[in-house]
Amino acid sequence: MGARMKMLRPWHLVLGVALAYVLLTLARYEFDPLKFALIGSQYDQGRVDGTPGYDGQFAYQIALDPTEGWRKTDVPAYRYQRIVYPLAARALALGQPMLISWALILINVAALAAGTWCTEEILGHFGANRWYALAYGLNAGTLMGARLDLTEPLAYGLAQAGVLLILKDRWRLASWLLALAALTKETTLLFAAGALLTAVARRDGRRAIEMSFIVGIPFAGWQLILLGWFGQFGAGSGGALATPFELAPLRGLWSIAALDLRVFALIAAAAVPMAVLPALIGLWQVARDARRRMFDLPMGVLLFNAAVILVTPQSTFREPLALARFVVGLIAATLMYAAARRSKRGLRYAQLWLFTLGLALNESQLPI
Repeated sequence: MGARMKMLRPWHLVLGVALAYVLLTLARYEFDPLKFALIGSQYDQGRVDGTPGYDGQFAYQIALDPTEGWRKTDVPAYRYQRIVYPLAARALALGQPMLISWALILINVAALAAGTWCTEEILGHFGANRWYALAYGLNAGTLMGARLDLTEPLAYGLAQAGVLLILKDRWRLASWLLALAALTKETTLLFAAGALLTAVARRDGRRAIEMSFIVGIPFAGWQLILLGWFGQFGAGSGGALATPFELAPLRGLWSIAALDLRVFALIAAAAVPMAVLPALIGLWQVARDARRRMFDLPMGVLLFNAAVILVTPQSTFREPLALARFVVGLIAATLMYAAARRSKRGLRYAQLWLFTLGLALNESQLPI
């Protein structure tokens, strides 16, 4: 029994929890995989007064019909910029419509487990306890990604794989994985930015230029295609009803107080420990490193993933699940940085993100 326990790894536990969650959800909805996508009648049927559904429906519609699926999305260019996940599902399903919804689930469960394994390896690289990786695999942002056919599990799994390869000094392959991550969810570009900063700080111009081309050209090229197709770039702050990125630090949060103080207090109670406080602590640590001229990969990745919290849109702060999804990069960055600096306090603080699982347990908050 003891030997078996020693063989147990965090990714095993995450995979088990994800599979159990998937099976329980399927059982609850008569094993209908479309219940994961939360398809709303507003976009699927074009009813103005219909239900809005949730973001996973757009990945499903694109996977179902890549050329015409845009007609059933809210902001086509924004949704199509995240093209890797739906195309991967379509490929896995061999183009069979009945299998696509199952493929979306399978990819995310596998990506969640793989991303947790990569996080384990990153922690192990710095000599930290691998079990701290549970904060990556069992937070609301990644686990609900598997529940709702969202892009986070695959996008951040690819990003973590890229980070791990950089730590192993395999920059070219890492660049390709980061390029795929960017085309799965654009916020993972923050990982590439951190890696580029590291290369520049080390005066490694060859790697900086190579990564810029490998990651930047496919992303920019796809944005130009989206511009020609839909008349606008895909890059933006969100879909329908999204507010823009802010210029004043944390205005996305404190501006809510001007609308309703009670709502602000409720939102701040979740947003401050989930995003604001860890971001500010991270930026303080990064500033201290900069003064000491300690420019390494953990510092660079944390810098960009913490800084983006300062400009997070109000629409993201207003929705707890949206914020939980948005901070996945910050969670991964915090874990790596704390491991690299041998900060048990930082690693332990990161485990507080496990409490966001409360969002996963309360499906009454979902637009079902």
